[in-house]
Amino acid sequence: MARTELPSADRVTRFRRQLLDWFGREGRHDLPWQHPATPYRVWVSEIMLQQTQVAVVIPYFERFMQRFPDVATLAAAPRDEILALWSGLGYYARARNLHAAAIRLVQDHGGEFPQDLEAMQDLPGVGRSTAGAILSLGCGVPAPILDGNVKRVLARQHAVGGWPGGSAVLRALWELSEAYTPSADCAAFNQAMMDLGAGLCARGRPRCEHCPVADLCDACATGTQTDYPGRKPPKTLGVRATRMLILKSDSGVLLQQRPPSGLWGGLWSLPECPPDADPVSWCRQHLGLDIEAPSAGAGFRHTFSHFHLDIQPLHARVLGAAAVMECDRTVWYNHAAQDEHGIAAPVQRLLHQVLGKL
Repeated sequence: MARTELPSADRVTRFRRQLLDWFGREGRHDLPWQHPATPYRVWVSEIMLQQTQVAVVIPYFERFMQRFPDVATLAAAPRDEILALWSGLGYYARARNLHAAAIRLVQDHGGEFPQDLEAMQDLPGVGRSTAGAILSLGCGVPAPILDGNVKRVLARQHAVGGWPGGSAVLRALWELSEAYTPSADCAAFNQAMMDLGAGLCARGRPRCEHCPVADLCDACATGTQTDYPGRKPPKTLGVRATRMLILKSDSGVLLQQRPPSGLWGGLWSLPECPPDADPVSWCRQHLGLDIEAPSAGAGFRHTFSHFHLDIQPLHARVLGAAAVMECDRTVWYNHAAQDEHGIAAPVQRLLHQVLGKL
């Protein structure tokens, strides 16, 4: 990809003026994290909005703020409770990083957010664009951003070809973002850029006839809007398989807490029996439970960003008293225990099917 030429001063001035005029009339001014737009509220919203749409995030954000209204409360909270409130939002590493960053803010910064990009990016889970959003939207400090929506706007404005995840393309887009970001009204400008990309400058069907900066857009001028930004090179996802044991007793369904890192780290899940192991013997050896011969339920596939997971549920009744060996963190999950544990979406799906029959 050829190096992108930076915009002239006149183009920058016109772009800013037209965008901010439009934002004053048409922009989003009533998002819950805007009232008030504190660094803490902006930070939580930005983490939640990674890979997730605004409409999905809003109810999660509101519940999160009710329980964790500030950094100190979040830092002091048990991770289990944080993951429970995050259940269903996906990408659980975000919640773990949020907790770790809150602890860091309390320990190293007295519960206050640093006011420079380098220190902000030192927080777990905070990249360059997220740091810029926190500083500009929450602290009033001028800083550029480059989330997916902003990448799309800038790639079309300057016909920047190639996938934005590539280093050369990403570098060019950052240079453009820095060139356009004003020192005054930066919060409004950055929110306007995100609103423009999320609304009018959509990937599939951009509404250029309503765009406030269409007259400046190189892609619009040539009718090539949908060519930008370039698509991510396709890759073949690997496939993994697991057998999940749905062990039922009068107390509920047995769950185990997963290790703090890795797939569904820290969440509660069903015990997983290796494919070459006999489930009855495995339960006796690893859980200290005697179970009836299991029956297979309907298998299904859950897809992550980097692989498919084929899940085969095995249903079995526990024989005798439901006492579990204390080698792992376990719980009997029932109607009373719902909403108290962070549980991954496919496990929730299985539990909802089973709990109605207990």
